[in-house]
Amino acid sequence: MNARRRTVLTAGAAGAAALVTGCGSSGDEGGGGDGSGTPTASDTASPGTSPDASPGGEELAATSDIPVGGGTIFKERKVVVTQPEEGEFKAFSAVCTHAQCFVSTVSDGTINCPCHGSKFSITDAAVEAGPATRPLPAEQITVSGGAILLG
Repeated sequence: MNARRRTVLTAGAAGAAALVTGCGSSGDEGGGGDGSGTPTASDTASPGTSPDASPGGEELAATSDIPVGGGTIFKERKVVVTQPEEGEFKAFSAVCTHAQCFVSTVSDGTINCPCHGSKFSITDAAVEAGPATRPLPAEQITVSGGAILLG
């Protein structure tokens, strides 16, 4: 093999090794995200895969933990559960449809995103204030014996 070809192949192999190393773990094993409000790969978890998952889904909370006319955000599960009316529970993605930030609060009948001010209805996740143009996707929950189960 001539020297020029060997140099090109060696440089290509070194570049590929650097690329693979750069795509490895970020060292954020705590799963807390990067603090920007944007979901990261380390925040991802699959519903119903934990060892303590119930047969009907993973328990998120007791029904008494969700305020009437409000809601609770479960950032680690990327879901927000609301109770628009007494005994009526809804669940939606906690990831804003505008810029994929996590919603941060539920107040005054809306689910609120801190990144650009989008607001979503606690009843059906319809956009109440933009810049988001799409509602939050619904999530499947089951209410059983005073517990709210995801999935």
